[in-house]
Amino acid sequence: MIDAHAGTLGSGVAGPGIMAMIMGTSTCHMLMSRQRVLVEGISGVVEDGIVPGLFGYEAGQVGAGDMFAWFVEHSVPYEYHSEAECKGLSLHELLTEKARTLRPGQSGLLALDWWNGCRTPLVDADLSDVVLGYTLATKPEEIYRALVESTAYGTRLIVDLFVEQGVGVKRIVAGGGLTRNPMLMQIYADVTGREIAVAGTDQATALGAAMLGATAAGEAGGGHDTLGKAAEHMASPPAAVYHPDPKSVAVYSELVAEYTRLVNFWGRRSDSPLKVLKNLRSEALSAKT
Repeated sequence: MIDAHAGTLGSGVAGPGIMAMIMGTSTCHMLMSRQRVLVEGISGVVEDGIVPGLFGYEAGQVGAGDMFAWFVEHSVPYEYHSEAECKGLSLHELLTEKARTLRPGQSGLLALDWWNGCRTPLVDADLSDVVLGYTLATKPEEIYRALVESTAYGTRLIVDLFVEQGVGVKRIVAGGGLTRNPMLMQIYADVTGREIAVAGTDQATALGAAMLGATAAGEAGGGHDTLGKAAEHMASPPAAVYHPDPKSVAVYSELVAEYTRLVNFWGRRSDSPLKVLKNLRSEALSAKT
């Protein structure tokens, strides 16, 4: 089984209407339903793909943690490296420490989450990123927070697409390395306007594989007869639950609307400036060789 599918089970998700976000270098948004619906940007809908008797959907963002890592590796000034070293923190921890003091909208920045293209909903690897609102006063932690927010906006768009096109999302459960960042998780709760539970294990994929093994063995072999029962007995309670803050939700609703405008202008148009830039870059590289 694919790692994200097993991670869904390991996160305790074995029924319809519960979105499992497997969050790391990229993010997979796994969801099950009793019916098959063609949702924009969903490349595969597989019956029995995660749990027998249910249709498994997989949406995703091809860049999440990779975006934050790129910024830290290439765009953080020397004095931040020195401060992080003095405090005994990683650059991610230092930037998070500074960024969490900012209120929604305070940075004046708005970014797309297409540093590695757009998987859902546009399925377009030729798209690249846009960050609006830079000034001479812009600080690294403001950019870092804007990038985190952009991935949350992308997730909000995915959730809304499922709901609008007939696949219900009752709850969200998150697993993976990014869930260790409380600021990031609170931003996701505020942007989506939904409660988000963090899986009770750091090894959701391994636990999901164990659930599959237990189900293969069956109750007679010391396991469980269904994946639902395996998840019920083997999954741990949530490690944390993040609740949306009403004031932050109100501000982020405005920013999500602006994010959606950017998606439509920069991503859906055949004459998108991003595609022109990509073509010019390809031509220049071809001429160089």
